[in-house]
Amino acid sequence: MSIISYKNGKLHMESIALENIAEKYGTPVYCYSTEQLADNYHAYQKAMRDVTTDDKFTICYACKANSNQAVIKMLGRLGAGMDVVSGGEMLRAFKAGIKPEKIVFSGIGKNENELTKAIKNGILQINVECESELGMISKIATQEGKKVQIAFRINPDVNAKTHAKITTGLRENKFGIDIQTAPKLYAKAKEMPGIVPTGVAVHIGSQLTELEPFAEAFKRVAALVVELREQGHLITTVDVGGGLGITYKDETPPEISQYAALIRDIILPLKVHVIMEPGRYIAGNAGVLLTRVLHIKEGQGKKFMIVDAAMNDLMRPSLYDAYHPIIPCNEPGNKSLKVVYDVVGPVCETGDTFLTDAEFPKMETGGLLAIMVSGAYGAVMSSNYNSRPLVPEVLVSDEQFDLIRKIQKTEDLVNNDLIPEWLA
Repeated sequence: MSIISYKNGKLHMESIALENIAEKYGTPVYCYSTEQLADNYHAYQKAMRDVTTDDKFTICYACKANSNQAVIKMLGRLGAGMDVVSGGEMLRAFKAGIKPEKIVFSGIGKNENELTKAIKNGILQINVECESELGMISKIATQEGKKVQIAFRINPDVNAKTHAKITTGLRENKFGIDIQTAPKLYAKAKEMPGIVPTGVAVHIGSQLTELEPFAEAFKRVAALVVELREQGHLITTVDVGGGLGITYKDETPPEISQYAALIRDIILPLKVHVIMEPGRYIAGNAGVLLTRVLHIKEGQGKKFMIVDAAMNDLMRPSLYDAYHPIIPCNEPGNKSLKVVYDVVGPVCETGDTFLTDAEFPKMETGGLLAIMVSGAYGAVMSSNYNSRPLVPEVLVSDEQFDLIRKIQKTEDLVNNDLIPEWLA
């Protein structure tokens, strides 16, 4: 049974007709499938168990893809650890019941308060991005009387062959330590109080649809591990990051088994514990954004379908020129009249466009649509632009569904503003 499919003419997620969610909570609204989230996590787990007999790996879900606590808690119950990139994500993980020893702290701009929280709680590993961050960790660890396990995030100068705004492993990118200078920093870290350099980390970008960049990055990391061990460092973990792509339109990303085979062939011979940080792969196709048609507008040579979702609700199309398939929640008949529309939102920006020249069955005002594959980098990137409330989120499990992000009212949003007394 497909997790998102038409049944009796209505689009369902698991056993729930999506129109029921829209009627209860309004639109726009994000909906996530627990079954799809679990299936995607288990696919990663199975692929790794097929290539190693002793479970020497930890899957740390990348919270930045979808950081709702309900999603985190649900994945945590399956055994997932968490990869966090901010103090806020760390707090979400703690509140969702994730044990500190299953949390990796990544990210290029960690501040002192965030690092203090991580060190006090004894998280699994901090992935260090620069020399000054290393000094900050040593200072805090010494003050707290702690020994902190760190990995340096290595920049291997590998082209990930993905969108320029989501590639992170090239020399000109802001991320990571240049692989050529890394040995010097490991030597320095080894002598610093409170620091235990036990890992090497790499993450070359997001939405990778070829294996070659992974293979090249893994080979360079493996060579570095060998070099570091020859210099007397005890390297026990390799964090291979995330980045495995998914299908939005016509992409053909590698099978997870092929990706795991690369890890088996290149990384596992090092006899290390592997940390993996999938985000999009787990959450992406588990979510849809429901939206209703506000107006059908006849332009000069164009038909516009104006919907109530906007670029502030789903930023990816305007930010990355990303494609998301959009389908009606009422199944069209074989003889339905086909019409070409530009699907646009209500925000006062030309960039507030989801699809151009897209063929749909003839749509009417009030028609319900599902913007597909929007479980990752959807709600987490949303904003209040144009003073629009944040979109509610709903979690579906078989025949039940519940709100997992409160409905934000316009009045609440406006009431957050403060007017100084001297302007009153």
